[in-house]
Amino acid sequence: MTAVAATKMKRKRDFDPKEFLTSIGEGRKIVTVPKKQAIYVQGAACDAVFYIQKGKVRLTVLAKNGKEATIGILNPGDFFGEGGLAGQSLRMGSATALTDCELMRIDKKAMMEALHREHTMSDMFVAYLLGRNIRYEADLVDQLFNSSEKRLARILLLLARFGKEGMPEAVVPKISQETLAEMVGTTRSRVSFFMNRFRKLGFIHYNGELEVHSSLLNVVLHD
Repeated sequence: MTAVAATKMKRKRDFDPKEFLTSIGEGRKIVTVPKKQAIYVQGAACDAVFYIQKGKVRLTVLAKNGKEATIGILNPGDFFGEGGLAGQSLRMGSATALTDCELMRIDKKAMMEALHREHTMSDMFVAYLLGRNIRYEADLVDQLFNSSEKRLARILLLLARFGKEGMPEAVVPKISQETLAEMVGTTRSRVSFFMNRFRKLGFIHYNGELEVHSSLLNVVLHD
């Protein structure tokens, strides 16, 4: 590896997108969004990008028949709402706070200028979007071909951040079975049935708080 390549790799490793975004000047602000409150709704103006500093965000799409589908669960360090950078004028879906959230809201113009100015930020942003698209494809396959039991197990693992860099969160945010049923695309009674099964098998534990164990992967991986 050349010295130039090594320097670039070190710079990318040391680059902190949160720190950089706080230095871009005008066009950004910190917003706090309480749990269950909408951050933006489908059909609204696509005029800003959001960066999650604290909390979890749920992305959904509402069909004409009124059916809602969850297309993503995002965590601290994730971006969302970037459609305007690609020419979208209106939001294609909605974003809702799954927990109390602290977000950095960046105007579209300010984000475009930041990406043009800082190549490391641009490279990281593109890599992030590619990774998220791969995850969305997996979500689509999950929705089309997997049973509701597997979909529930996968959502619980995503909430616990299994498969992410760093230590997974054994305790996930408090979330109702009604909300889980909406996210899975099944009934609350089915979610209750599967949750009790997972608990009896030792995959999860809940007593006021929900703990997800890595053994829950067995449900997702089992044919």
